[in-house]
Amino acid sequence: MTSTFQYLPDTDQDQKEMLSFLNLSSIEDLFSDMPESIRLQGELAIPKAMPEPVLWKKMKGMARRNAELPLFLGAGTYDHFIPSVVGHMISRSEFYTAYTPYQPEISQGELQAIFEFQTMVCELTGMDVANSSMYDGFTALAEAASLAIAHTKRTKVVVSRAVHPESRAILQTVAAGPDYAVEEAALSTDITDLEALTKQVDSQTAAVIVQYPNFFGSIEDLQEIKKIAAAQGALLIVSANPLALGLLQAPGKLGADIVVGDMQPLGIPMAFGGPHCGYFAVTKSLMRKVPGRIVGQTTDADGNRGFVLTLQAREQHIRRDKAMSNICSNQALNALASAVCMSALGKTGLREMAVLNLEKADYACRLLQQKSFPILNESPFFNEFVVQLPKPVTDVQNALIDAGFIGGFDLGPDYGEPNRMLIAVTEQRTKEEIDAFIQTLEGIVR
Repeated sequence: MTSTFQYLPDTDQDQKEMLSFLNLSSIEDLFSDMPESIRLQGELAIPKAMPEPVLWKKMKGMARRNAELPLFLGAGTYDHFIPSVVGHMISRSEFYTAYTPYQPEISQGELQAIFEFQTMVCELTGMDVANSSMYDGFTALAEAASLAIAHTKRTKVVVSRAVHPESRAILQTVAAGPDYAVEEAALSTDITDLEALTKQVDSQTAAVIVQYPNFFGSIEDLQEIKKIAAAQGALLIVSANPLALGLLQAPGKLGADIVVGDMQPLGIPMAFGGPHCGYFAVTKSLMRKVPGRIVGQTTDADGNRGFVLTLQAREQHIRRDKAMSNICSNQALNALASAVCMSALGKTGLREMAVLNLEKADYACRLLQQKSFPILNESPFFNEFVVQLPKPVTDVQNALIDAGFIGGFDLGPDYGEPNRMLIAVTEQRTKEEIDAFIQTLEGIVR
């Protein structure tokens, strides 16, 4: 008889037998090494357990209440088209059960998938070498800063305030370990202030970090920023949207030393903000300092094409005192999703998708300007832009939800400027949805 339960919990008798084997009298004894001051006092504030069939009915009922509203919220996670083949490929058991491919003789499929991912990342970014993926774009940026500090043996990095606020927050956290300084570069409206940056970058600057397009959707002048960094011997780290690179010049062609980012726009659903997949690409001179894993192509004894983990010493993953990074895994399944998505779209499809983002965002922007909404982007932008509202963004967001739309991101908490909304318009939005959104927005604020 097949059980109707997916999970078999321990019975009271099971627990007694395990505790007896361990010579313990209670489950609390398992935590005796933890100080009382850091242990949970009381019960978790969660509902009581219920039988699994009852829980399934409850969850299905909640799911039926979900509505797919037109989405104009981006800020790091975006609503993009995902070819149907992506779901079919990543659902194959040989991929979704795969983990660390240390044994190449039984992991050729996984290794080749990662190798193809690395190759496509290099083509998009214009860099020489890419690793097999990072947890997400935010932590990849922090890893890039740590690499720059270790490589240059300097004491600080300078990061633009136009870099995603969560990236900057993680960077501050990671910097506390190696104890290097993180200085934030001022803005000139919607892009990095190059004059102020020139004064800020000095002989102790390991790297200058910018985002491309930046958090406001605007395009930074990477060539000029490279000149500023290079004048002081600092590296240029660029956090780039991979979809935008289907249209914009590759950072590697503009002087970037390290390019990182998040593959979510290519084949990874939004879910509830994760999981994502970061990428990490460098120039050849830095390839032996890349965190995580790199897959290389080789030939076997019979001359057949094969794939192996390469360049990295095992200490990177198993000897913490010798490691250059604290990352010891990768998002292989999501990396595969992105690789399949890029393969399905092809070079032409990827560019067309990027152009649609640009044109639809431009259409929405022009329509808002016609209705006298101030647009704060002075530089060219990709698929996001900032609009000034006459009311608090939170109030507008709530009213938009009631009207059947998910509005943009409130910039107030992170940048201190009230009533500014960051609006994202992707290829998924139709002209009818854009027109209706702006008409509704106008009605709410007027």
